[in-house]
Amino acid sequence: MTAASPDLYEEALTTFAQLLDEAKAAGDCEPTAMTLATVGQGGRPSARTVLLKAFDRRGFVFYTNFDSRKGRQLAANPQAALLFLWKGLRGSEHVQAKIEGTVEPVSAAEADAYFASRPRESQLGAWASLQSQTLESREVFETRFAAFEAKFADAPVPRPPHWSGFRVVPELIEFWYGARFRLHERQRYERLDGGWHRRMLYP
Repeated sequence: MTAASPDLYEEALTTFAQLLDEAKAAGDCEPTAMTLATVGQGGRPSARTVLLKAFDRRGFVFYTNFDSRKGRQLAANPQAALLFLWKGLRGSEHVQAKIEGTVEPVSAAEADAYFASRPRESQLGAWASLQSQTLESREVFETRFAAFEAKFADAPVPRPPHWSGFRVVPELIEFWYGARFRLHERQRYERLDGGWHRRMLYP
């Protein structure tokens, strides 16, 4: 294991940025897609795919309805894991990037700025969708959408109070490079005792 160094965190973020750029250049249809794993009551895990909307030294950001299942789970237990899968990068079978850490809400200003950048239909959908609740029929959803479309017909669509973003603040970042015969390469960066360390793991 390498000695603790603040530069190792920058190294991990730089590696992630390079891999994401390579995935975009390779034509991946959803390079920012990531599996988000959370834990609910009784320790039962839950996973779904969300989209990465921003990342920097502060962490990795996605947006959602805070009243959704994942929103409620993260409010009760602010810990999460993210997993990216990119195929055919760097001549390997595929590359994975895993991030684990604590979760915090983004600022209202950040959420407002991102919401304002979304297509108007997506903004209206954030109001119309009672995310994760039972839906009696598609027609009910479409009726709700039409109602909010009429409500905000002559004005910008404001961000709903229940809709915002979460930031996963990394405690661990791991890169997994696939190889034939399962002779993979794993590089793990993790925060231990207040500092970042790097080590290789057996595949």
